[in-house]
Formats: sequence, structure tokens, C-alpha cells
Amino acid sequence: MNIPNESKKRIVIVGGGFGGLHFAKSMANAGFQLVLLDKQNYHAFQPLFYQVATAGLEPGSIAYPFRKIFSGKKDFYFRMTEVLEIKAESNTICTTIGELYYDYLIIATGATSNFFGLDNIEQRSMPMKSVSEALDIRSLLLQNFEKALLSDDLKEREALMSVIIVGGGPTGVELAGAIAELRKDILPKDYPDLDVRAMDVHLIEANDRLLKVMSSFSSENAYNALKSMGVDIWLNTRVKDYDGKKVFCSDGRELSGAMLIWAAGVKAAIPGGISVEKISGGRIKVDENCRVIGLSNVFAIGDAAEFCTEVFPNGLPMVAQPAIQQGRYLASNFKRSLDVESWKSFEYKDLGSMATIGRNKAVTELPKVKLKGWIAWIAWLFVHIYQLVGFRNKLVVLINWALNYFRHSRDLRLIIRPFKRNS
Repeated sequence: MNIPNESKKRIVIVGGGFGGLHFAKSMANAGFQLVLLDKQNYHAFQPLFYQVATAGLEPGSIAYPFRKIFSGKKDFYFRMTEVLEIKAESNTICTTIGELYYDYLIIATGATSNFFGLDNIEQRSMPMKSVSEALDIRSLLLQNFEKALLSDDLKEREALMSVIIVGGGPTGVELAGAIAELRKDILPKDYPDLDVRAMDVHLIEANDRLLKVMSSFSSENAYNALKSMGVDIWLNTRVKDYDGKKVFCSDGRELSGAMLIWAAGVKAAIPGGISVEKISGGRIKVDENCRVIGLSNVFAIGDAAEFCTEVFPNGLPMVAQPAIQQGRYLASNFKRSLDVESWKSFEYKDLGSMATIGRNKAVTELPKVKLKGWIAWIAWLFVHIYQLVGFRNKLVVLINWALNYFRHSRDLRLIIRPFKRNS
């Protein structure tokens, strides 16, 4: 890997998501050699993937190169690679570009889509856990409309236009709202010779309400907002199968749609070499200091880690805030002392949750207040702009949102890279 051997302790960080990025930024110039490994050369702001998928933002406005973030930082090295195995007994990590010794290892590998063993759905649905997958959704959505123009079969045309979203969490709710707005404001202008009113937007949720991780106040408001936008919502419904044209549900219902977007679940992306006894609930078991159980110099944070508390007995929520807080927590302790036993236990502070539904529609839950409607939407906008990496990205996103808001338009309806499903 061409990483120089130095007298400084080497900390290897696997994954440049929220946890890995904030740890590395906090540790820069702190007297350690930092090595960041990621299979992409950029940090991507995952909460806005759905806006890339629905032509609201360009990919470059929510991604930022690691080398630019850490430009000028001493003793920092980035390598683009995929981790194959961790050999804890020899303090070595194996990757597609070679092996590397570490003094301390931070596993911040995030999460990937969980299809719960539904092979046909895994093969035929559209997940959204990367910028590339978000672009694939955008391309397929537009490709299906182009195909619909050429079809003389009414049912086939309606199926090509329709979209089915599985999962009523924040991602599913935000996607459903964005696609409903496309149907109302954008697609009728782009395809005047199609009856876009025949386009169905289905949102399927296995639980008895949307946004299960939030309060019933937010769930009810999200439900009512989406219904007012013409989204068909199916609660207490599980998906059993998908043949590429129809979704087959647990209650016998069949829904037609040539696009199925999977937002129903995630699972930790765990590197090879982590033994089964160190994994619980699909996540790596850690102690109160985010240290992997049974390993003295290996830590796991964010979605990869099962950090249990009284409030969250099955582990912290798989969202950005736990990863960010754990990354900063580890960095502050490493800078103070290498004696892990002297560290104070990590304490998660729940800063709240939010989800946008559409134009002037959102729900926000802060520790002491719950908001809905326009004010919640404004709060959502500012929080997400603030969290973006890089001044250019903040400015570009703000300008894009302002233009989209006042013009009722989305100018990024481009099939740059046509989607082709692997057979």
C-alpha cells in the first residue's frame, strides 16, 4: 500500500461514512498516523440520496473527495480499496490491494440493504445505499417512461409508469413524497402524450404505521400528507415476491409496477474475520467504550456496532447521529489517553429525528418539541445543508433547492448512464 512505517501509532479506519469521517477529522494532526480505507474516493451524504434518485440534486453536490477533505493534513493516508478480512491475532487487515499492519483499528463500515432472504426481490428491486444506486433509480424511472411512450398496451404502459416503494421509514416516506411531486409537477410537462394520472405510487409498510422510529404524531402527519399527494399507502402488509412486473403481498394483494424500490431494511456491513461470537443481531458487539468484545485494540462504531443501552436494548438506531457521536467520542479519548480502561463510557444523546415529505411538508422531533408542516420543512432544510461537507456543496444544494422551489422544476432529468440489470 506504500504506507510509510513510522514510530507513531498507526490507526486504520475502515469506512469513510459519518463515523469514520468524523473520527478522522477529529484526529487529524493529533500525533498518530491515520490510514483511511474506503471503496469509494469520496464521502457521500446518504440522507440526500433520494434527491439524486428523483432528479432534485446532482451527485457531485452531495459527495466530497476524501483527498480534498484532508488536504494538508500530516500523517494522513487514504487508499481506495475493499477490505477482505481482519486478522486480529496479527493486527493485520487484508484488502484487495494488499495487507496492512495496525496498532488500532476502527471499523466504521456502515450498513447495506437487507432483503431478508427474498432472492427475487434482491435480484429485481432497486436498493439505494450508494450514489450509484441512486443514479440507477433515476435512470430506470426515466427509461420506463420512455418505454411507456412506445407501448400500445394500456396495462403495460401504466405498469411502466408506476413505482412501488417498500419500507415506510424516513427513506421510503421521502422517496414517496418526491416521486409524487414529480408526478404532479414535472412528468406531465416532459411527457404530454402520456396520461400521467395513471401513474401509481405505492408505499408498502409491514408495521401498523409509517415512521415507526418516530412518534405517532409524526406518523399520522406523514400518512395524511402522503395521502393528500395521492400516494397509495399499504400498512400491515409484507412483500413476499416480485417478478419484475408485479409485487405479491402477504395478504394476497398484487400491485403492478415495473420499478420496485427497496427501502425496507438495512444490515451491518461486517468485514470478514469477525468471529460469530462477536456478532449479535447482525452487528458487532462492543463494550461501553465502543471496543469490540474480546479485542483490546479494535473498535466498531455507527451502523456496524451493536451498542446497547436501556433505551435501545437492541443497539442504537442505524442513522447518522450515533456514528457521528461515536466517532468524535473515540477521537477525544485517543487524544487524551491510550489507556482504554480509563475512558468514560460513551453516552448517546438523542438529538431528534426528522423526515421531509414534500414541498412545505415535513415532520421534525426535537428533544422537547415536535413540529410539522412548513416550519418542520425549513428546519429539515437548514439541518441538512449544515451537515453537508464543503462550502461548494452547501451553496450548490441551497441554490438548487431555491430554484426547484420557486420554479416547480427539476432540471437534472438526465439518463447519463442507462440502467441495465445484470442477468
